[in-house]
Parts: sequence; structure tokens; C-alpha cells
Amino acid sequence: MHHKLNHDNTQCCPSETFVSMKPVFSKTYPTKHVDENPIISNGLPVLCSLKIRCLQRQQKNLLPICFKEISIKKMNFFSKCLDNTCNKRKRKVILSFLNYRIKNTRRGTKMLDLIIKKKQNLKNELLSGLTVALALIPEAIAFSFVAHVDPVIGLYAAFIMGLITALFGGRPGMISGATGAVAVIFAPLVISQAKLVGIGGAVGYLFLAVILMGIIQIAFGVLKLGKFIRLIPHPVMLGFVNGLAIIIFKAQLSQFYIGTGADAKLLPFVPFMVMIALTGLTMAIAQFLPKITKAIPASLAAIVSVSLISIYLKNHGFEIYTVIDFVKNMDPSKTTISASFPSFALPNAPFSMETLKIILPFSVLAAAVGLIESLMTLTLIDELTDTRGRGNKECIGQGLANIVNGFFGGMGGCAMIGQSMINIRAGGRSRVSGITAAVSLLLFIMFGSFLIEQIPLAALVGIMFMVVIATFEWSSFRIIKKIPKTDAFVILAVSSITVIIDLAIAVIAGVIISALVFAWEQGKEIKVEIKVDASGKKIYKLKGALFFGSVTSFKEIFDVKNDPTPIIIDFQQARVYDHSGLEAIQNIAKRYKEVNKKLHLLNLSKESLMLLEKADNIEEVSIIKDLNWHIADDSLA
Repeated sequence: MHHKLNHDNTQCCPSETFVSMKPVFSKTYPTKHVDENPIISNGLPVLCSLKIRCLQRQQKNLLPICFKEISIKKMNFFSKCLDNTCNKRKRKVILSFLNYRIKNTRRGTKMLDLIIKKKQNLKNELLSGLTVALALIPEAIAFSFVAHVDPVIGLYAAFIMGLITALFGGRPGMISGATGAVAVIFAPLVISQAKLVGIGGAVGYLFLAVILMGIIQIAFGVLKLGKFIRLIPHPVMLGFVNGLAIIIFKAQLSQFYIGTGADAKLLPFVPFMVMIALTGLTMAIAQFLPKITKAIPASLAAIVSVSLISIYLKNHGFEIYTVIDFVKNMDPSKTTISASFPSFALPNAPFSMETLKIILPFSVLAAAVGLIESLMTLTLIDELTDTRGRGNKECIGQGLANIVNGFFGGMGGCAMIGQSMINIRAGGRSRVSGITAAVSLLLFIMFGSFLIEQIPLAALVGIMFMVVIATFEWSSFRIIKKIPKTDAFVILAVSSITVIIDLAIAVIAGVIISALVFAWEQGKEIKVEIKVDASGKKIYKLKGALFFGSVTSFKEIFDVKNDPTPIIIDFQQARVYDHSGLEAIQNIAKRYKEVNKKLHLLNLSKESLMLLEKADNIEEVSIIKDLNWHIADDSLA
């Protein structure tokens, strides 16, 4: 049975007994913890000291976890020893044990640590980049078919996006490539133009749209608008990562089917079970290999190991679905993913205003979606690595990459959260990993396609499933009942809209909902102190924000019918934000005038005075000279 400790330090020990599961000294605990700023103080009883330290570290629920296997008898023994009644050796062992237990206790039930800590070195960068390159290939091919273009165009896009953003982007370690979000936007453009000018001309319109998309993104970065990603509320961020994890998971399920669209059928029983087994084996290697060795990235080791096993099984009659089977499933006419080095060419489409009208809506939407997904991924990696990327620089890097895409035959793209998570988990932190991924991808499609084509889909699916587990914010289940209901609603809404409709729409909707909730809460927060002085003047001292969300509460404060005259409204601790606030003041002044009562307004801003000068029903308006608050009003714009 666990016990809740008192918050005072005078009575720390519980009166009942902890359940003892195993001997305290059943293993040897490292003694280095004693000399490295020990958590347990020497002069205090153990439980008192532990409670204080846990509270200081804001881990109040750590206590029952740390000591769920220690009896009260042993705790008393610890206390006596730490009060200098035991010899030095026993004291050292006890301190080692207690500090070991605390430092190795994890709070909550998260499946993976929030901050992924890896040492930055060249070996990790190169190997993580190689792993990402392998994971990029099926994604790029799949998104090519989504956009109704040749798979080579998607592979070129993955190479160019990855290389340019790695060199010039604002977030080292983040991977960019051909993405489904951008492919879905450009698909209608390709389809509509293919009917008019053929697929060759339609691809030319696509390349022009990608170039214009890049120009818009560069303008966004030059104007330094990337900073506004920091305004996205945390509940929106939680909903974003949860929804994205579900999308990544759903995207992998198609690998268990043969055919596409309405003709898709589940794999035969034996190949299906083999794929399930190989997927599970990949996940197991990726999860548990780091506990044995960190010499190579677990994801890369999993892909190589499962590929060798699949080759063995294939030679013994088992049907194993590989990358080339995936390509043939999408387009039976394709027999290889091999391609040459991308070459420069002007888009095969007319440069005219008519063309601009056609491509502009697609380019604007793709630029917005690409930047939102990229900046949200940047923010997530910032949290995972406890570092900070540069949003504006990333906007410019994304735009430059898309412009180069348009001239070198790529379909454009943005940051890829799945591949970025693979890179971060494998130890990629610098630009080297992104460059390695892009260059490795190009080398694969130029010289090593015969090897890549033999990689089983199960290995890549398993890696992406591990990405799903790492991406999903499992703590949201734990906190959902503890946070405000509005925040919980935002998390669920953004997650649902991300899965059902679109990522960009989900983020915009989440920001709007959060803004409306904030306005509502702020509108309820306007406070007032009311008093009548010796001369009979009634004074309203306001505190809070007067804007469209709080005008109703503001109007309900005043008792126009029963107030004495004169009436003073003091704005020293309040602020008028917009025209709705000024209109509310005018309304109150008008109501007081109708009952022949004089109104004085004190301590307003200069702009408020400018807009209230024509109000003849206000007896006096005073301002604070050095107050330069601005009001959102058309007459001052």
C-alpha cells in the first residue's frame, strides 16, 4: 500500500508498511551517484529529504514509484544510517541505492522520452542519413502516383528538396522531400491539364506551379513571417502530432493490399502473415537493439537484417513483397526505379497571364500547406532535441528548393515529419545527415536500384510504425482529464480534422478555436472596483481588456438608473483595444446622458481621446501622457 506524505517536515514517515517485493541489496548499484550532487541529503531522514527533492523537481508522483518495493522497517534503517549511526561503507551503499532508484524512475506512462538525446558525431550523421534515404524511396514513389506523375519525378523531388533544405534551411536534422500534402494539392492541376494538353504539357504546368510556390515561400521568409509559427498554441501542436501519427499509420496499411483503389484486395493469407511477422521483427530490432549496442542506427540495422531474412525466405518459396513489387502494383508498365541525374530544363508550358491564373490558386495553397507542415515539424524537432531552429530561414530554404525542383523536373514538396523522426531517432542532428540522405537517394536510383528494389515492404512499414509510436503524444491520454475542457476539445478537433480533411485546415481551425476561447476567457476577466468618495462621486476603477469579447460584461457593470452624479470611469489599469471597446464607451456615455448624469473618463490613451473628442455627452476625458497604446480602428489605419 502506498502512502501520501504530509507537506510539513516534522512527520514524514507513514504509519503503515510499504510492500516489500525483493531484498534491497539484491544487486550492486553504482556508487558514482554519491559524489555527483546526491539527491538524498545526509542530515535529513530519508523520507523527508526525498519528499523535498521530489517537490523541487516537480515530480510529486515520483515517491510511490521510487519506494513501492521498500518496507517501512528498511526505511527506518536507512534513516538511522544516514543520521551517522552506521559506518561509512553502509552509508555510501544506501545513498547509492536511493539515488539510483530516483534517477532511474520515469514519471508518467510515456512510451518514449520527450527529448531524444543522442551524441552528435559523423558516424551517426552518415548512418542516419543512409537510413532515411531508404525510407524516402517508397514514400516518393507513392506520392508520385498521388500526383499522377512518373515516379522518377517524385524521386527527383525527394533528392532536390532534401539536398537544398539541408544546405540552406533553418533546421539542421530535418528532412524534406516529396510529400502527400503537396501532391494532393497539385493532383487536380495535372489531371485537368492532361485532358487539355496531354500529360507532357500537364507536367509543364506542374513545374511552373512549383516554381511559383517557391517564390511565395521565399517572400514569406524574407518578410520574416515565419516567427508567427510560435503563436500556435500547445493544444494545436498536440492535435497536430497526434493526427499526423494517425495519418502515417493509415498510409502504411495500403502495403498489406494488392491493387489500388476499388480493386485493392488483402494479401493472401501466407504472404500476409509473413509480412506481419517481418514487420513485427523490424519493430522489435528498432526498439531493443539500442539497449544492446548503439554502434549503428537501429532502423538501418532492422532494414538490413529483415532484408537478408526476406531473401532467405524468398529462396525457400515464400512470397515476399518488395519495393519493386510496390512500383509494379502502382504501374504495371514500370520494371525498375533506376533513373539518370536530373537535368535543367524550362517548363514546357506557355508563360502568360492565362497560365498564371491557372496555376496561382494551386501555388498559393501548396505554399501555405508546405510552410505550415514544415514549420510545425521544425517546432516538434525543436522540442525533441531541446534546440531551436530558424523559421524564416527555413521558409527561404523551402522556397529555394521548390524553385530548383521546377527547373530540374521535381514535383516539389516540404518537410517530412516521418523521415525527420527517423533521422532524429537515429542520431542525425546536423546538416550532414540531410545531405547524406539526399546524395544516398540519388546514388541508389542511379547505380543501386537493383539493391533497393529487393528491400521488403515489411521492413519499411515496421520503421514507419515505430515513427508513429514516437510521434504520437501518448501523454495526451493522461492529461486529457486534467486540462481545461476547451484545450481538450482543441486537441481532439485538430487531430480529427488532420485525419479527415487536411493538415493546414486543421491547424488554422485549431488556432481560430483557441483565439475565440482566449477572447471569451479574457472577456470574462474584466474586473471593477466600485466606490463612492466623500463628495458623492461614484468611481468605477476598471481592470482588464476592453475589446469585442468583453463589451457585454463592460456594459453590465454600470447601474445607470441608480448611480449618483457625477460618475467617474478610471481606465488606469484597463486598456481599450478596438473599435468595439470605444463603441461600448460611447454607448455608456449616451445612456448616462439620457438620465442627465455627468460622466468623466480618466486615464485613457491618446488614440482613445482622438476618437472620443466628438462625444458631447462626455463631461471630461483625461489621458496618460506617455501611454501610446494603439487601437485597431479603421479611422486610424
